[in-house]
Amino acid sequence: MGQFAWLGIVRHGQSIGNIAAARAERAAAEVIDLAERDADVPLSPTGRHQAEAVAAFLAKQDPQPGLALVSPYLRARQTAELALAGTRIPMVVDERLRDRELGVLDLLTNAGVLARFPDEAVRRAHLGKYYYRPPGGENWADVQLRLRSLLRELREDHPGGRILLFAHEATVWLIRALAEELAEPELMALTRSEAIANCSVSSWCGDGVSLSPERFNDVAHLQDHGAPPTEQEEVRADPA
Repeated sequence: MGQFAWLGIVRHGQSIGNIAAARAERAAAEVIDLAERDADVPLSPTGRHQAEAVAAFLAKQDPQPGLALVSPYLRARQTAELALAGTRIPMVVDERLRDRELGVLDLLTNAGVLARFPDEAVRRAHLGKYYYRPPGGENWADVQLRLRSLLRELREDHPGGRILLFAHEATVWLIRALAEELAEPELMALTRSEAIANCSVSSWCGDGVSLSPERFNDVAHLQDHGAPPTEQEEVRADPA
């Protein structure tokens, strides 16, 4: 994958959904107590602080990104708005950056999936995270397909561009898979080795032909800004 001068992606800041999910898992509850639909989950105060740290990071970048594309989900849009404040980087919302949809497993913890959909838990364990598609939801391959479409369009419309994305945990991993041409076994091994931090920055530099890793899951800017790093799971259960 070439033609970008630079490609970066920021995971959204800590959301109230991240906090609710962590609380439910600790309590071994079956359902995450959250009133908002997934698209409407806002940032927590810590998440806003983290997004401000991204703004400080961007202020030091020279040259700056020429375009920011953002997931339509509220937590990602709030992150982008805070991070881009004071810059002239245009922001475009693109639905292809939305979080993975989990269908009937929405808002269930791992315990909830096992208790309410035991057959799905077995099927998920057999197929694995990348290929398992819950009823009414998406698998990682589905998300990667829409991301591939987005990046192809960006390469055509902004050759040699510096592009920044604001999205979600799975999106960060799948952008890495596309940028570094990782196969499913390589990608899944990496996902088992670390968690994507809220408001972490990952980026790749391009030479017109291919992309080379620059940083991955970097949180140094959070520490510099006094914002606590967090790495909570997304709102919905995604059992490993």
